[in-house]
Amino acid sequence: MSLRRRTVEVLLTAGLLGTVLAPPAAAAGHDRGQLVPLRVATYNIHAGSGMDNVFDLDRQVAELRSLDADVIGLQEVDVHWGDRSQGRDLAAELAERLDMRVSFAPIYSFDPAVPGDPRREFGVAVLSRYRIVSAENHDITRLSTQDPNPVPALAPGFGEVVVRVKGVPVHVYATHLDYRGDPSVRIAQVADTRRIMAEDQESERRPVHQILLGDFNAAPAAPELAPLWETLDDVEPGGPTYPALDPVQRIDYVAVSKDTVRVRDAAVAETLASDHRPVVADLLLRR
Repeated sequence: MSLRRRTVEVLLTAGLLGTVLAPPAAAAGHDRGQLVPLRVATYNIHAGSGMDNVFDLDRQVAELRSLDADVIGLQEVDVHWGDRSQGRDLAAELAERLDMRVSFAPIYSFDPAVPGDPRREFGVAVLSRYRIVSAENHDITRLSTQDPNPVPALAPGFGEVVVRVKGVPVHVYATHLDYRGDPSVRIAQVADTRRIMAEDQESERRPVHQILLGDFNAAPAAPELAPLWETLDDVEPGGPTYPALDPVQRIDYVAVSKDTVRVRDAAVAETLASDHRPVVADLLLRR
């Protein structure tokens, strides 16, 4: 069942239809005022194409809007990449149409085929209803899909933004891990991810709210992901995410820092607007 459907059922039961969300758990007891709600999502948009491999940004806009998320991590985002996405800037278009801010972190950035045209780029992005205070495109280990003889090397495409949610600073990371059956590159990417997130923790004088959104291309119990779960909670959405039609694997994730973020609810949205299904989660941030 989708989170949206479950929320509607809760509101009908409580007689609160028309309210965006059911009252948060933070409204009661000693937690009153100490927990800040945030809805996040992650979605591999398949360069704007659906499960049918037809480019249709309108249906992805509709799907993203229906998630009603405050912050969204996107993977497989084309920016003037080529014909498959009509040469469009998907990051900027989605942000404009959803009335959100955007930070795009290219994995690949190439000179245009025609001098004077925009650069051809492909990567990850973060959409946010909240102001983006800062943004960085980190290097992690990659095995290029654009090089005929690739070797593992540090390369960009691990996006980080800091947003301020009702006074609470939150570090949001968008990532897309290697897809190959051999886990060696993912092992290195997980180590890089932990290093970057640990450096952010060490640079602050207080606990850091961290949210990792992405397509990990591995199951939750995969050995290469195990180090992540030492410091992050894997938000269980209750179902698989890939492929979008009759999914059998959960490879798309929302993960949150253990000590600073509480999970209220999570779900996989049922849609064929991409070849993946999005994951959406309702979180509570500890002040």
